[in-house]
Amino acid sequence: MWNWLRQIKDSITQKTTGLMRMQFWRDAVEDIYSDNPPHQPVATELWRAVKRHNLTKMWFMKIIDEREKNLDDRPYRNIQELETYAENTQSALLYLTLETLGVKDIHADHAASHIGKAQGIVTCLRATPYHCTRQKVFLPMDICMLHGVSQEDFIRGKQEKNVRDVIYDIASQAHIHLEHARSFSKKVPVKAYPAFFCTVALDDYLYNIRKVDFNIFHPSLQKKSTLLPLYLYIRSWKKTY
Repeated sequence: MWNWLRQIKDSITQKTTGLMRMQFWRDAVEDIYSDNPPHQPVATELWRAVKRHNLTKMWFMKIIDEREKNLDDRPYRNIQELETYAENTQSALLYLTLETLGVKDIHADHAASHIGKAQGIVTCLRATPYHCTRQKVFLPMDICMLHGVSQEDFIRGKQEKNVRDVIYDIASQAHIHLEHARSFSKKVPVKAYPAFFCTVALDDYLYNIRKVDFNIFHPSLQKKSTLLPLYLYIRSWKKTY
C-alpha cells in the first residue's frame, strides 16, 4: 500500500485522478476494518496483516490524508511543514512496523517519531535533483529565503555557497532528529530495533552529502552504496540504530 500511495503523485497528470486513487485506498482501509476487504491483492494482504497484528487504523488514515494533501505541487513553507508531512507518513509507517513487531513502548514511539522525520527530510533532499529536472522544487521556502536562494537557482543546478548553505541547514535538521532518537536508545526495547535499521541508509546519505560539501547535485549522491548491506549487518550485530 505504501508503494502504491508513494507512486500516485508521480504517475498522474491531473490532481483529480490522484484524489480518486486516494479515495480508493481510504475506502479500502474502511472496508478492511469492517472485515470486508476489496478483491485487490495488496488490500487482501493488508487485511491479513491487520487481523494478525491488530494494526491501528489511524496510522493508515494519516498516511493517506497526508499523501492527498501532498498532491499539490508546491514547496513546503517551512521546515516544520516538512516535518509534519514526515511525521504523518514516514513516522506513521514506523508506528505500524512497531505494532507488527509487537512493540508497545513510549520510548520506541518517540524514537520512531524522530527517525521518521529524519527520513522524510532526507527523502526530500535525495529527490531534489530529480524534481529539478521536472522544473519543481519542494525544499522549505523559509530556509531558501534565509539564504537568498530561489527555486530557479535549484532548477538551473547552481552550486554556489548560498545554495549549499540551504542544503546544509536542511540536512542538519535530519541529523538532529537522528541524534535525538539515539539519545535515549537504552530505553528502547531491543525488539524494536529492526524497525529503525532504515537509519543505516540515512546516515550513509548524510555522510556522503557532507563529503561533497552539501552539493546536492553531485553525481556520487545518485549512486547506490554497495556497502549498505555490510553497514546494516554491523548495526544489527551491535544491536544499535
